[in-house]
Amino acid sequence: MTIYDISEKAGVSIATVSRVLNGSRKVSDKTRRKVLDIIDQYGYTPNVFARGLGLNTMKTIGIMCADSSDLYLAKGIYYIEQKLRSNGYDSILCCTGYELDARTAAMNLLITKKVDSIILVGSNFIYEKNCDNQYIANAAAQLPVMLLNGALDAANVYSVVSDDYTSMYEATLQMLQSGIQDILYFYNSTSYSGTRKLAGYRAAMREQALDSKMLEQFYPGSHEDIHAMTAHLRTLREKGLAFHGVIAADDTLALAAVKYAREMNYRIPDDFSILGYNNSMLVNCCDPELTSIDNKLETLCQHLITILLGLLEGKDMPKKTVFPGEIIKRGTTR
Repeated sequence: MTIYDISEKAGVSIATVSRVLNGSRKVSDKTRRKVLDIIDQYGYTPNVFARGLGLNTMKTIGIMCADSSDLYLAKGIYYIEQKLRSNGYDSILCCTGYELDARTAAMNLLITKKVDSIILVGSNFIYEKNCDNQYIANAAAQLPVMLLNGALDAANVYSVVSDDYTSMYEATLQMLQSGIQDILYFYNSTSYSGTRKLAGYRAAMREQALDSKMLEQFYPGSHEDIHAMTAHLRTLREKGLAFHGVIAADDTLALAAVKYAREMNYRIPDDFSILGYNNSMLVNCCDPELTSIDNKLETLCQHLITILLGLLEGKDMPKKTVFPGEIIKRGTTR
């Protein structure tokens, strides 16, 4: 029996159950009685989730990320920890890698540490098969689970995401309208966010009656090996694939495209245009500086913590919030 089961059997929201457990006056006597009757009937004892909602809270939040050496994930963790600390919460970080078993084990570990909630940083925690996401749903039956730039339709799971689809769609259209038709899409992830980005690129190409199949190129190697990324682009050229623009799924891939253009003696952006994603510190590491999509990471993190704090106070909060990205134009696009 979990707090979710109580809400379902009583026909009320999880937030209402938490108010009853906290002794809040913002519940009618009739509703309070209904919830208490279910609790008595099933002998429910408040668990970690209830504590996180105000009963003997541990004031600690679990944070999970796949790889803290990733620039995007590292920055997200920083923003989240800063916001938590300013609101009196400590955090426990688990770097899980990408295997499902390791993530499930980390989730269970954090629950045993009696954290008040778990935050999953990055969209790669969401799998294509619904059955593989059960580890998240199981945890959410005990405490609120927060997703940064990922979404899952499950009880007690809350998402704050960037509109990656629209951002990539608009960026592709802009490059097409600048006169470049053979735009290569360079990506290295099939995560929730990665899938949305690819869909946006495809939609823009399709709208202009352009076949993008051969121009969609997946890089399977390390996210730190820019030389290997550059070699990957060079190999594509040697195999006969012509392209005079690159839209990359992150700024690291875009930097590799800049190196490739230099090797080919292309003038940037006159002969060759490049656009990155995340608007990270890497945009200043090339000449000309890199055009990139700002997915508003700091805003996402701040809003995620605002929603979490509301949940821990027993408030009804939105299940999913979407923020628009912004193309920051610099010297690598026309």
